[in-house]
Amino acid sequence: MEEFSITVMIGDRSYKLTIDKQEEEVVRKAAKLINEKLKEFASNYAFKDKQDLLAMIALQYTSSALNYEHSKTYNNTLLKDKLLELDALLSKHL
Repeated sequence: MEEFSITVMIGDRSYKLTIDKQEEEVVRKAAKLINEKLKEFASNYAFKDKQDLLAMIALQYTSSALNYEHSKTYNNTLLKDKLLELDALLSKHL
């Protein structure tokens, strides 16, 4: 893994990060999405400072991540149950 430094801008502030080379595209895309959400939230909601907007963005993305994890766990359980059913059916015919 090759580490190197990049600088990303989030909410008019620059952040210097040391990341693996293969993560660069994802990190830059994440920063871009955060900045887009900042603009969207700023135009739709009342706020005192950008900290309020960043807190709402963090809440939205964390909620999405938790929902995704729950969905993934549910789907894995469903898949496991179906595979066990299939295995039982096949075992009867062998």
